[in-house]
Amino acid sequence: MNDEDFMRAALQLARNAEGRTSPNPLVGAVIVRDGRIIAAGWHRKAGTPHAEVHALRMAGELAKGATLYVTLEPCAHYGRTGPCAKAVAEAGIRRVVIGMKDPNPLVAGKGIRILEDAGVEVVCGVLAAEAIQLNEVFLKWIGNKMPFVILKTAMTLDGKIATAAGESQWITNEASRRRVHEYRDCYDGILAGIGTVLADDPSLTTRLPDREGKNPVRIIVDSQARTPLNAKVVTDGQSRTIIAVTAQAPAERVRALQAAGVEVLTAGGGAHVDLRVLLQQLGQQEICSILVEGGGQVNFSLLADGLVDKVCAFIAPKLIGGRDALTPVEGAGFAHLSEAVELERITTELLAGDILLTGYPKK
Repeated sequence: MNDEDFMRAALQLARNAEGRTSPNPLVGAVIVRDGRIIAAGWHRKAGTPHAEVHALRMAGELAKGATLYVTLEPCAHYGRTGPCAKAVAEAGIRRVVIGMKDPNPLVAGKGIRILEDAGVEVVCGVLAAEAIQLNEVFLKWIGNKMPFVILKTAMTLDGKIATAAGESQWITNEASRRRVHEYRDCYDGILAGIGTVLADDPSLTTRLPDREGKNPVRIIVDSQARTPLNAKVVTDGQSRTIIAVTAQAPAERVRALQAAGVEVLTAGGGAHVDLRVLLQQLGQQEICSILVEGGGQVNFSLLADGLVDKVCAFIAPKLIGGRDALTPVEGAGFAHLSEAVELERITTELLAGDILLTGYPKK
């Protein structure tokens, strides 16, 4: 095995904590001696020991003279835990192989310097592209305190999200729906528009058949505070709910929602919620990722404002037609093809007959 093989093992370990480390990054580490892995660890939750510490504890005295593979530069600062770079050096690790530098200003090369000053050989950038993708959420949030936005759609082959009569359950199959709940389990928040709440009264929670999932924070874009007080997102107590309104929302409705136990954020003073302002407010609350399960208007507004970081489109092999049937992206639309949002880094996956297309809008 070579450096890439061991780094790949560390990357796989890091994914064990998907959806659990926010606002911290996902990090995995393995310690190698005489060509074999003798210890491993991953960061499990913010405020708990980092991946390197778990691996060092497992290795014990065998860490001396060994090589550490870690997906992200070891931290160099005192936060909820101590600096990992110092612990690695003190353990006698001879060589450290790093997937990528940590962009956090509190680290940003300082961890590498601590190691090198201690005489540790450092190699950085092994499987860097994979390490970057692993922490795409963290990189977006730590860079500008804005959440990473994933736009999820589910549609027929002819681009419909419901029939002309409004029927939408179920367009996609069970495998696709399970994947959506896995997404909900991974991301910090889930965003929907008031139209979705009024039409479907969704719970927007995570339901996995074989394990207990993590419910995301529910964010409802509702400019006039029309969310019913008996809506599930208000009454079920399954997760925190945020209602985003504008300054024009009737004060008595806002007070009623607050009295019912939901948080109300004012984002903008116009007729519609300013989505950029809303995302900034959510980022300040350490909501680092948001899964958008909105209607066509919310989806278009996010795309038009350049606020979408990733698109996950589930496509069912069905054709329902209908001039009045809803589509995933509506609103005013783009007048010219040159303005259309184009995706890159496309991947496709077959889910029991449905197609999942994933891509990133070109910036």
